Amino acid sequence: MAPADPILRLNEVRFRWSGRASFAVSVPEFSVAAGETVLLLGESGSGKSTLLSLICGTILANSGQISVSGTDLSTLPNGKRDTFRAEHIGMIFQQFNLLPFGSVLDNILLPLRFAPSRRARSLDPQQEARALCTALGLPIEVVSAKASNLSVGQQQRVAVARALIGRPPIVIADEPTSALDADSQADFLNLLFDQVKSHGTTLLMVSHDQRLAEQFDRVVHMQDIAHIERQAA
Repeated sequence: MAPADPILRLNEVRFRWSGRASFAVSVPEFSVAAGETVLLLGESGSGKSTLLSLICGTILANSGQISVSGTDLSTLPNGKRDTFRAEHIGMIFQQFNLLPFGSVLDNILLPLRFAPSRRARSLDPQQEARALCTALGLPIEVVSAKASNLSVGQQQRVAVARALIGRPPIVIADEPTSALDADSQADFLNLLFDQVKSHGTTLLMVSHDQRLAEQFDRVVHMQDIAHIERQAA
């Protein structure tokens, strides 16, 4: 049963990668409600990365509909799809993807350069960035430090601040706790949940770690929503 008021909806989606081995993913139906926190569990090769790419619009489905904040991604040309993603989706990558020689402040503010409406939601972007650092347990003096000089835990928190700046309606996190021990995972998730709930942000996190399940509103297993086809070329 689909959640009420979905901010994300997939309907009869199908995508096939071509190459030496053909890999296809089909998702009959999947929805996430506005403000909901959802953990999407799946092992390696279950199609998680492909699904995230489809939701973010970096690849387009061969058929079906993917709607984010009420917009069908297939109706947007490439450039507008990139802008739409920057406006509506905050990303937390597994490897963080920070600019190593940019300052913490530069990294946090980066999405706003590509998202005018998201930038407009922040009356004072630099002040918001500093407030996010404080809320995420980063010392305020770190904002001028280079990202490459931070610890892994600090880089992770900067990645969260970058995803949250300008209050995008949905945050997608791709295996953000995979390099952390259990205690560090718990601390990180507590900070992340405090922020998404205080802003009313939807959170979709992808992981293979079932220990995270109890903290989310809903847990979804890839095998329950997606069908995978593999065929040698």
